[in-house]
Amino acid sequence: MVEAEKPIPKEIGRANQHDVKIRWQDGHESIYPARELRLACPCAGCVDEVTGQLRLIASSVPQNVRPLKIDLVGRYAMSIQWSDGHNTGIYAFDRLRKSCPCPTCRTAGK
Repeated sequence: MVEAEKPIPKEIGRANQHDVKIRWQDGHESIYPARELRLACPCAGCVDEVTGQLRLIASSVPQNVRPLKIDLVGRYAMSIQWSDGHNTGIYAFDRLRKSCPCPTCRTAGK
C-alpha cells in the first residue's frame, strides 16, 4: 500500500460511553461498537499467532465493556485500555478502515 493510500485518522475518541469513533482524513466517520471491537482484538492472547484461531471466549467479555483510554501506536495503529482490564491489542488503522461497520462501507464491501 502506498503511503498516500493508507487510511489516516483525523480524530479518534468516543462516540458515546461505549463506542469508538474515528473521523478519517477523507471525511468519513466510523463508529465501532465497543464490544465488537474488543472481541476483534488481534493480540496474541486473543488470537493464536500460528493458526489465527480465536482464543478469546466471547462470553468472557462483558456486554457493557467500554474503552477507558485510547492511545496512538506510531502512525499506523491505536491501542485501547478496556474496562475489562485488557490492554494488549494493537488495532491497525488499515484494518479498522476496511472493517468500518457503517451501512455505506458494508454495502460497498470495504
